[in-house]
Amino acid sequence: MKLLLIHSDYIEYEVKDKAISHPEEITIKNDKMEEALTVFVAVEKIDEKSPKQSVSEGASEIVKTAEQLKVDNIMIYPYAHLSSDLASAKAAKEILVQLENEIKKKKFNVKRSPFGWYKAFKISCKGHPLSELSREIIPGKEKKAVEKEKEIVSQWYILTPEKDLIDAEEFDFSGHEELKLLYEYESKGTRKSVGEPPHVKMMQSLELVDYEPASDSGNFRWYPKGRMIKGLLEQHINNMVRDYGGMQVETPVMYDLDHPALSAYVKKFPARQYTIKSDDKEFFLRFAACFGQYMIAKDMTISYRHLPLRLYELTHYSFRREQSGETSGLKRLRCFTMPDLHTFCAEIDQSTDEFKQQFSTAKKWMDDLELDSEVALRFVKEFYEKNKKLAQDIAKLAGKPILIEIWNEQYFYFVVKFEFNVIDSMQKASALSTVQIDVENAKLFDITYADEKGEKQHPYILHTSISGSIDRCLYALLEREAIKMKQGKKPMLPLWLSPTQIRFIPVKDEFISDCEAFVDELHKISLYHHIRADIDDREESVSRKIRDAEKEWVPIIVVVGEKEQDGKTFTPRFRNDKIGENNKSYSIQELYELILGYVKDFPQQKLPLSLHVSKRPRFKG
Repeated sequence: MKLLLIHSDYIEYEVKDKAISHPEEITIKNDKMEEALTVFVAVEKIDEKSPKQSVSEGASEIVKTAEQLKVDNIMIYPYAHLSSDLASAKAAKEILVQLENEIKKKKFNVKRSPFGWYKAFKISCKGHPLSELSREIIPGKEKKAVEKEKEIVSQWYILTPEKDLIDAEEFDFSGHEELKLLYEYESKGTRKSVGEPPHVKMMQSLELVDYEPASDSGNFRWYPKGRMIKGLLEQHINNMVRDYGGMQVETPVMYDLDHPALSAYVKKFPARQYTIKSDDKEFFLRFAACFGQYMIAKDMTISYRHLPLRLYELTHYSFRREQSGETSGLKRLRCFTMPDLHTFCAEIDQSTDEFKQQFSTAKKWMDDLELDSEVALRFVKEFYEKNKKLAQDIAKLAGKPILIEIWNEQYFYFVVKFEFNVIDSMQKASALSTVQIDVENAKLFDITYADEKGEKQHPYILHTSISGSIDRCLYALLEREAIKMKQGKKPMLPLWLSPTQIRFIPVKDEFISDCEAFVDELHKISLYHHIRADIDDREESVSRKIRDAEKEWVPIIVVVGEKEQDGKTFTPRFRNDKIGENNKSYSIQELYELILGYVKDFPQQKLPLSLHVSKRPRFKG
């Protein structure tokens, strides 16, 4: 609850029009109070969690101020503009009525302007030091919940594959500099962005993705090349999860704030919500696919024989209303694409086995993206003491030292989680792949299975994103290339993600038809694999075309002239020596086989733009 308290000579208002569909009924449209403490009030979502306490503490603050000012008259004035995190209309009206009644018990003369109306008002402020005060009321119970996370004591360790658990302050980080950066960032760092991260200019100059000024911040537009990359990542994670046994579903993007189980879950989750109204109900936009999958699982008939049972959804629209200082480029968005897998397990041994398998699957994802990363493994202390072997097994699977965080008590719904973290060019860490073992929500949502005796039991739930958000994966790819650029290396996306894999550059216009023939031959050979080849047929010099291809990070450049026309062989320029051998001749068949070796295990998509570079528009600037 936010309060603005004005010691006023007078306050008067006139009701003008409805501000909500069902405002409070009124009998008078004008009112006035003189020599009053005018209290502008915004009732917030957090007040809905403990309304009695919110009313009690709000009334106490108002009464204390009135007694200081020695006034008998108090005007309660609903004023939504004090907050961007408002309670539902129904809850706000009830709390305001209770606030009015609570203050009246203290023998004050109290008026309250009607709720849900636009009003014109005039106020005269007395202008002394106590005449304008602002207060924020967080109910004691909820204040503790909000601050609880800050009170959790973490102990930090490094666990080696050899099972050595070492205090992080005493570990020798030589050769593990990025693990040190992860530890320092997690234990002492800040989430706030300072300056623009390099990947922003990279994603713009490559015409992949950009800000959408007509939308809320943290929402982006994707251009054809970026959408193709995003689509390939989506296809790949879908295939991986299906191969793993995930059953793909689709669920709504919005949910009822008054639904008992969902309401309780939202209150526990720290993410800020987008809310919308439909008819007389208030809904929140999902920040994960948990809700829909829980609803499905609740209605399912599940036997212990079905476990572990895996439900999966690729949510193209998940929403978190992050603070503006936390949104910067693709690292932390307000609308994002998240592959969400929920695995229901019978008991803790099955859950930890699944946890380890999913760790290995997530590690494969990071390898497929050619991303260097550091592993963080986080435990509630009591769970860690009983499951030290799980930590040791994860370190062994990682094959290198990992960061261990141990919480002194459980605050979250989970007791253990792992993350694959990428260190960006600004030396900040971002989690991609992650899995949590949830010990609470099956009970909250009444998800059950029948055990061997036919009795109902609540399963453990593994919350999993094998990849992390797809948007953040592109952020990680670009940021890691920004690091390489600082080292004097050429940046490049993995070959299977490069929008153009091979570009043919004709020396003169007369060789454009030869380039077209070479592309046709590539397409005929690659019947089941779409090798993405294009032709720079613009009226530019060869050197300019090569420079532009370099700026686009094209992995393979082939210049076509008389020699190539006659011999049907080429000496490609490879962006790095991992792809192919420079100064060596290749036929079309050999180029195809070379590229195929890198892309055959990954999804395929056709060229996202016109075959001819001359026919491509610029998407910005």
